[in-house]
Amino acid sequence: MIDDFAKEYLHSDLQEIREAMLWKLDGLGEYDIRRPLTATGTNLLGLVKHLSIWESRYFGEVFARPFPEPLPRWDDAEEHDADMWATEHETREEIVDRYRRAWEHSDATITALAIDSPGHVPWWPSPDVKLFNILVHMLTETSRHTGHADILREQLDRSTGTTAKYASPRHDAAFWEARCAKIEQAAKAAAANPVSPPA
Repeated sequence: MIDDFAKEYLHSDLQEIREAMLWKLDGLGEYDIRRPLTATGTNLLGLVKHLSIWESRYFGEVFARPFPEPLPRWDDAEEHDADMWATEHETREEIVDRYRRAWEHSDATITALAIDSPGHVPWWPSPDVKLFNILVHMLTETSRHTGHADILREQLDRSTGTTAKYASPRHDAAFWEARCAKIEQAAKAAAANPVSPPA
């Protein structure tokens, strides 16, 4: 009973956060979804591409249920980090559609297997796993990258939230400037008067 509940709960949360990740692209042009927004080149479409490839691997190869499309090898030096950005020839639709196909493949694996079904992750130090481990890993990984996407999107247009339904209300520039000034003032005051940790 608890195994079925755990699998359903984790799977449901994974689906919700997948949708949130794609929502981060909504309403943005090609340049903004592709351009590097951090010093290391992190970008919105690259995060979707990365998640599509790794979700395909984790719910595919790990359980001897390979994704039916070619994927770049994780151990190929030529392809290193190619999953983190989109080339000029890769379309938004192509990457988003592959991510949705990856979900379908993953969902079939999750549905077909028991939560304690064994898998093997050759690139992990402790490679023998259960479906439970991979569900938790992919939920964590997808949530982590969706958090990155949330910050990137906020930098672009101050849009935050997990879906349009729960988007933070939009405020004008003056509101955000005042808020940031208040936070900056508190940070400077704290730095000027550091509090000693309790003994």
